[in-house]
Amino acid sequence: MFSPQFQWNRRNWLQVSAAGVLGTTLPLASTTTAASSSPTGRAKSVLIVHLSGGPSQLDMFDPKPEAPEEIRGEFSPIETTVPGVQVCEHLPRLAQQLRHWSVLRSLAHLEHNHLLATHVALTGRPTPIPRGGSDLDRVESRNDFPNFAAALSYIRPRNDGVPTGVSLPNYFIEGPLTWPGQHAGFLGPKHDPWQINHDPNDPNFRIDSLSLQPGVTSPRLLSRRGLLESVNRSPMSLEAEGRANSFTEQQGLAFSLLTSDRVAQAFDIQREEATSRDRYGRNKFGQSLLLARRLLQAGVPIVQAAMGIVQTWDTHVDNWGRLKNTLLPQLDRGLAALMDDLSSSGLLDQTLVLVMGEFGRTPRISTLPGQGVPGRDHWAHVYSALVAGAGVRGGQVVGQSDSNAAYPVSRSWSPADVCTTLFNALGVGHEAVLMDPLQRPNHLLNGEVIDPLYTGRAS
Repeated sequence: MFSPQFQWNRRNWLQVSAAGVLGTTLPLASTTTAASSSPTGRAKSVLIVHLSGGPSQLDMFDPKPEAPEEIRGEFSPIETTVPGVQVCEHLPRLAQQLRHWSVLRSLAHLEHNHLLATHVALTGRPTPIPRGGSDLDRVESRNDFPNFAAALSYIRPRNDGVPTGVSLPNYFIEGPLTWPGQHAGFLGPKHDPWQINHDPNDPNFRIDSLSLQPGVTSPRLLSRRGLLESVNRSPMSLEAEGRANSFTEQQGLAFSLLTSDRVAQAFDIQREEATSRDRYGRNKFGQSLLLARRLLQAGVPIVQAAMGIVQTWDTHVDNWGRLKNTLLPQLDRGLAALMDDLSSSGLLDQTLVLVMGEFGRTPRISTLPGQGVPGRDHWAHVYSALVAGAGVRGGQVVGQSDSNAAYPVSRSWSPADVCTTLFNALGVGHEAVLMDPLQRPNHLLNGEVIDPLYTGRAS
């Protein structure tokens, strides 16, 4: 008989062998609401376009041309196809396509710190901080609440080779800080969304994890899986079993993906016509939106596409130069191509699209010490987002800010309400509960559905 130690070593050998077959490691990160008149369950998928860093509401979706110069900024507003609604002059395509979008102008919460606000935005919950903790304790941990894709993976597990969630094109990390809200938190690695850390605009872009090594066929892969499963059923210590179970969960996803080509073909962005790629813009963000659209078509329920790297929209310095020269043109072009494709294919009817950051920017312009080019600082008291698809009424404004875009003057909506609206659109019921490691229930829907998105009536 094999000793327990020998069994574990043999198990390690097989795991290494399996990793050689698979290629590189998979790109994975190691209350009751009020009654709603929204079309529950109309969405089959959700696309979150996350503008990390906090985009300026005044310089994008909620311009205030009558405000004092130190508030209104350098840009002028332009008219849209919706009478009485204006957007920034550097968003001309959005102005022409506003029939697709609801402009949500009264989002608000209390967190002005990037890390805390990102967790709030991507989970609908405040970031758990240990008692007496410091800023460094606000980074990502397994005590975090699960993000949207992870929660859906827990509520609706699947085994068809299609991941519940994919995030791209990069993980939010800066120096020693890793932004919370990016993975499954207390639900564990099994429910982590896929994390892609590659630039889809790179000519050599490919996901090695979705490629079999030369000479390895699907039957051979299945044969090795059977051998691995038989070894994993052998007796082992509790500590070893815990490590093996975590690895086996990742293996199961790897095998199911490699024996189905739906997702692999979606990631093969080179299949797109050159003219199609050009429409989205030959840049990291534009091609990320194109890849996101392909993943939605492949059946991925929740896709998150970010622009650039973490804090890309954190415009403390040179706010107007950065917006005018890079950020707004890329956003405008990419979203226009996305809307054209989703609407022409009919996919927009079943896809909820959210364009949002973790907060907005200060109404008053400021200049940081030692910096000669002004910008705007963090502001969570009111900010804006775009929402479209899956029954959302386009061509309207929901919510209103004051004359300086500083505070709501109509009802404000929170990230918890965004969370509830998202899951309501996917048909997740109010009874949905996530169990933490101590088997304590956590209600997933912790806000209210933003009904004016669907009804057009002020709330």
